[in-house]
Amino acid sequence: MQSTIHAAFSASIATKQAILADEDFLRRIEQAARLLTDTFRGGGKALFCGNGGSAADAQHIAAELSGRFYTDRPPLFAEALHVNSSYVTAVANDYGYEHVFSRMLQAAGRSGDVLVAISTSGNSVSILNAIEKAREAGMSVIGLTGAGGGKMRDVCHVLLNVPSTDTPRIQESHILIGHVLCEIVEKELFG
Repeated sequence: MQSTIHAAFSASIATKQAILADEDFLRRIEQAARLLTDTFRGGGKALFCGNGGSAADAQHIAAELSGRFYTDRPPLFAEALHVNSSYVTAVANDYGYEHVFSRMLQAAGRSGDVLVAISTSGNSVSILNAIEKAREAGMSVIGLTGAGGGKMRDVCHVLLNVPSTDTPRIQESHILIGHVLCEIVEKELFG
């Protein structure tokens, strides 16, 4: 049991150390933070999507922005696209699950908004369809993925592809990246 605990912590730390040692990756985090900050300054909103654990991360990061992170300040318009379960189940039933995020983006996404798309593989069809609709609407796209980036590699404006192929390690890094983005956005907008 101790070896399992040690291995998980060691792998998580190693993944984060790999990010920290990659200057290009750190610049891309900064680019994503700047994109979010500029979006909110311009009156836009941030929409988030992901499946499973990535849906939980999408909702978590959106809540930090729309509620508060460190600072008591005005809320920012940030929302995870899956939070209306009646909508998700109706669209999944009537059109297919692959359309649950893209249809909501058709309704809510506007030029000047940003989509934060989260998929550990970078190949989730529902996420790729959302990215396509976001780009058609003139939105910017920040992608959080794993090592290869999958199909998201070529369709995101900013790709944050965690240097791991291990889903739990990728997700642990995604939430850290999300927290860093929230901290920077909050500091830039509210001092």
